[in-house]
Amino acid sequence: MTAISPLEFIHKKGVFGDHHKKNENDLIQISEVKALKIVQLVQYKKSNTTVDSIELNNLKLPTGSGTVASSQNTRILWSSPRTWIIMSNEENIINEISKKCSDKDFAVTDISHSRSVIQIKGDQAKEVLKKGIPINLNEFKKNNCAGTVFNGITITIDFISEKPDIFNILTLRSFGESFYHHITDSCLEYGYAGD
Repeated sequence: MTAISPLEFIHKKGVFGDHHKKNENDLIQISEVKALKIVQLVQYKKSNTTVDSIELNNLKLPTGSGTVASSQNTRILWSSPRTWIIMSNEENIINEISKKCSDKDFAVTDISHSRSVIQIKGDQAKEVLKKGIPINLNEFKKNNCAGTVFNGITITIDFISEKPDIFNILTLRSFGESFYHHITDSCLEYGYAGD
């Protein structure tokens, strides 16, 4: 069976919006992040395990609100107290999590196929997101994350890097198409390229 990405028939390649006489490299880049393993890790309330002792792909679980631990292949987002979202392009990440996080202390749930992930990259990326997000993105720094809404759609926003700004935005697969249309519509005034 072949997996079909959430935006397989929606995401368009090309340049759109106010792109006339602009270098394509200066436009906002919109792409779908595919082939990503997404796992939700929840520590049970009755668990006495200290998360400081757990390392996944040489990364410790972040314990600060809205923080991210990252490496080249894996990102661990603090989602809420005792809850993390782990995103990785490594096939064996679920096995590693299961080995290091016992089922007596943690619930490990593969949510890869239930999420749509859109990446927005460019110097105006924050300005685009400000059009629909009620949080203060001016205070957002690299390796910050937050659960919020964009035009009423629940999302998780992950700030990957600065200069240019790169954000990965997760939403439920069923809202992927609507979110894609909202985000691309917000990019039109700056011009964007679909990768």
